[in-house]
Amino acid sequence: MYSRRPSSRLRTQLFLLLLASAGALTAQAVAPEQPAPDFTLKSLDGVNLRLEEYRGQVLLINFWASWCGPCRQEMPVLDRLHQRYVDAGFAVLGINVEGEEKPARELLEKVPVTFPVLIDSGQLVSELYDIQAMPSTIVIDRDGVIRYIHRGYRPGDEAGYVEMVKQLIAE
Repeated sequence: MYSRRPSSRLRTQLFLLLLASAGALTAQAVAPEQPAPDFTLKSLDGVNLRLEEYRGQVLLINFWASWCGPCRQEMPVLDRLHQRYVDAGFAVLGINVEGEEKPARELLEKVPVTFPVLIDSGQLVSELYDIQAMPSTIVIDRDGVIRYIHRGYRPGDEAGYVEMVKQLIAE
């Protein structure tokens, strides 16, 4: 059956393309050593979480999509990192950019994680953070300052995350 509505994956890809195009016309993108823009998103648990509530912790934010192969590969790695350093004042937030809960929930049934997963239903946070690649990872220090940005994922990239997280926890 022919459907006129584009698939979730196509809609996300079109959205990211529009963001990339609009990014050239809008304000400066986030960058290391800048304050992380605050936001509030609803988690899959139904709770609104605000970035500001994580002030005082080292925070890794991972933007992902269910159709993204590298995202699926990276999720268990991020979960292990979360579990290893949570008691040291570290947290991970996963932000699904598709804007719908269903694809995120379906993926998390296959690849469960213990960190909160948020849904960027209006893609406003993705736009705020100038997300142009899947996955995109941002590490924020205890003072709310962006310290590390990484786009994409290949096995082994997590070594950079671990190094940055350990350094920031020690500060």
